[in-house]
Amino acid sequence: MTAFPASAERSLSSEPWADILTTYVARGPDGVNLVDYGALKANVEDRRKLDAYIRQFETADFGAMSRDEQFAAWSNLYNAVTVRYVVEKYPIGSIKPWYSAGPWKDIEVEADGKTLSLHAIEHDVLREQWSDDPRLHYAINCASYSCPDLRRTPWRAATLDEDLNEAARAYVNHPRGVRIDDSGIDVSSIYKWFREDFGGGVLGGSHQARQPVHVLGA
Repeated sequence: MTAFPASAERSLSSEPWADILTTYVARGPDGVNLVDYGALKANVEDRRKLDAYIRQFETADFGAMSRDEQFAAWSNLYNAVTVRYVVEKYPIGSIKPWYSAGPWKDIEVEADGKTLSLHAIEHDVLREQWSDDPRLHYAINCASYSCPDLRRTPWRAATLDEDLNEAARAYVNHPRGVRIDDSGIDVSSIYKWFREDFGGGVLGGSHQARQPVHVLGA
């Protein structure tokens, strides 16, 4: 079994997750981060490392963590469990994103002394406890091209604010997030499904008044 040293996240070590991300996530030619699920599935040692990383959360004391440490921990766990799910199912053509009738209510993990689904982590933990910060939608990845990137490094409390801003800028400035052309403004469906999280919309009223806003993939 892998041994984990103490860390800033109150005994949770993100180093195994960092190794997985560095090894299997790479920037694609179109600027979107891609995951080599096939290579990870073929590497038994790294799959065990991923399992051991996730297993840490069973007894993690989230109440002893700072607010930023909690956010980083929940987001890293969500992403790690999502990657493990896809690897277990691989090869897989696609995975329905969390807002549709996908598997998110069925994918469960032990964390903070409870059994939680990924749906619960997103909606009952992140969206409840961080309802004032829509950047949470850039922190979790649904294993779909249309989603914000899975980062090549874990979320860490020490750099959380800066990293969330960077993730938000990267997504908004990519055509799958926001695209502006002569016909108007195309925005990701994320900004429709979670409109209230973004204060009623990702775009200011002045832009919406001048140009029609279309939802990508709607």
